[in-house]
Amino acid sequence: MILITGAAGALGQLVAAKLAHRDDVLLGTRTPRSPAERRVDFDDPASLDFTGVHTMLLISAGYGEDDAVRARHEAAISAAEKAGVRHLVYTSLSGDGDHLAYALAHRWTERRIRRSSLEWTILRNGLYAEFLAAIAPPGPDGTIAAPLGDGRLAAVAREDLAEVAARVVTAPQRHAGRVHELVGEEPLGGAELAAAVGGSYRPGPLGRTREAIIAAGQALPFQVPMLVGTYSAIAAGFLDGTGVGPNALRELLGRTPRSALEAYSTAVAAANPADPAGAASTAPPSGGASARPA
Repeated sequence: MILITGAAGALGQLVAAKLAHRDDVLLGTRTPRSPAERRVDFDDPASLDFTGVHTMLLISAGYGEDDAVRARHEAAISAAEKAGVRHLVYTSLSGDGDHLAYALAHRWTERRIRRSSLEWTILRNGLYAEFLAAIAPPGPDGTIAAPLGDGRLAAVAREDLAEVAARVVTAPQRHAGRVHELVGEEPLGGAELAAAVGGSYRPGPLGRTREAIIAAGQALPFQVPMLVGTYSAIAAGFLDGTGVGPNALRELLGRTPRSALEAYSTAVAAANPADPAGAASTAPPSGGASARPA
């Protein structure tokens, strides 16, 4: 039996859709609504009964202080060990993300998995192209004012990361003990994003963006440095994909990756009216990520 945790999230739903033709897949969620779904709440140990599960896709819990995320992942991994789960696949953060505030919980989880009794595979996901639509949306006049500087992000279409995860969990032995870096092949900067939506790019300062995020009143205190730090890392050139090992995205897909720029444009078109301050979203970069890869 294959178990997908976080199946109600954006990435989990896509993975579930790709495995919908199989009858050996369980969807783990806090609020199950069908026989194919099982209650899995990392904050409730009683819900972490993984009996009968052979392979588990652990999608990063995200959206919490580091100690809370570590505790959730510890609970899930320990429960998997206790239940005799054979193989755990974890959606982590790309290697060039070590400068990000939310990298610590991912790297801690990778270490914990390596020390476990489980066979394992780590998918180091790059930040989602769709996340750029949230942190770098065009304003009402078409201007992208996000503080990306001259930096670029090796963003990935979430659909591609879901496809890779689905392939790995259905053939886990081929990937046992491997860490796969999964980043975009064409890093995107503000100018490319603006051209894709017929707008212009005039980056604003980090301080103004921080103030806009706080003024919006939707971000929790720990989320503010997550977002500002992500802007800073992109602007400084740390997330352009050059700081990671071999990129396995194309190999694992078996085809050319989807256009991250098209994924961005599609997400912009589907989004709510953009915030002219360039910070329309106050959700933490998760991606789980998540753009925190989840």
